[in-house]
Amino acid sequence: MQHTWYKIFESEADALKQVPLRQTRLLAVAGKEICLAHTAAGFVAIQDACPHMGSSLSRGNINYLNEIVCPWHSYRYNLQSGKECDYRTRNATIYPLEVREDGVFIELQQKPAE
Repeated sequence: MQHTWYKIFESEADALKQVPLRQTRLLAVAGKEICLAHTAAGFVAIQDACPHMGSSLSRGNINYLNEIVCPWHSYRYNLQSGKECDYRTRNATIYPLEVREDGVFIELQQKPAE
């Protein structure tokens, strides 16, 4: 699989303005829905669909343990590892994110064209 970097914000200042601390935002990048979470440690990109039943994690909240909490059934996912905190369902995918001089970028895997 090929990995591609996509610019999601023009600058870190732009990202900070659009996604306040302890808030989330739904992003559509290359056909994927991504939840961007702004934590005290910085930005984290996690799959938007909760692995349990598919609810949008970007509609959840970030707790004091640096976890995103699903709004439907309160499943909690660690924002560093993507692990479901109570081991009740699959883990969520965390996507690499980089803040660069020319913007904020996310790395996604692309399936080869058939």
